[in-house]
Amino acid sequence: MVGLDNAGKTTILYQFLMNEVVHTSPTIGSNVEEFVWRNIHFIMWDLGGQQSLRAAWSTYYTNTEFVIVVIDSTDKERLFMAKEELWRMLAHEDLAKAAVLIYANKQDVKGSLSAAEISKQLDLTSIKEHQWTIQGCCALTGEGYVSYHPLEDSRRYHLPKKCGFPIPESLLDRF
Repeated sequence: MVGLDNAGKTTILYQFLMNEVVHTSPTIGSNVEEFVWRNIHFIMWDLGGQQSLRAAWSTYYTNTEFVIVVIDSTDKERLFMAKEELWRMLAHEDLAKAAVLIYANKQDVKGSLSAAEISKQLDLTSIKEHQWTIQGCCALTGEGYVSYHPLEDSRRYHLPKKCGFPIPESLLDRF
């Protein structure tokens, strides 16, 4: 999971795993969680997004099949930076076959850009070599993305309350 600093990556990670908001501070380096979901074994790396840490993102790309990119929908001034990092990442040879899910986070904040507006700003329709989707979400409420509940009797995924499927079956079927 990558994105600029303060995009909400760590909040999304732990909201996904624990279904609750966990107090976070800026990630220095990375957080890693390992889990099984829908009979798929995941190792999820939450990489720090500060400028000084972004150059290290590529060291995590080997054997990556699925990348989650988190965008702060309220940070209009740095959207061009997010676009540069996204396209640099997509050009990396180790991610040539990786599917990409872009979360347009902080949709609950007044004045945030919609997923469609962010898609246009990031020029996502030009992505031809990767399967991708963009999804609006709110990390604080869990709205807009799949959640994982390890304590349930059966592991299952929950569809978001709005905006359709967060991860299309066609992307999940890759695993």
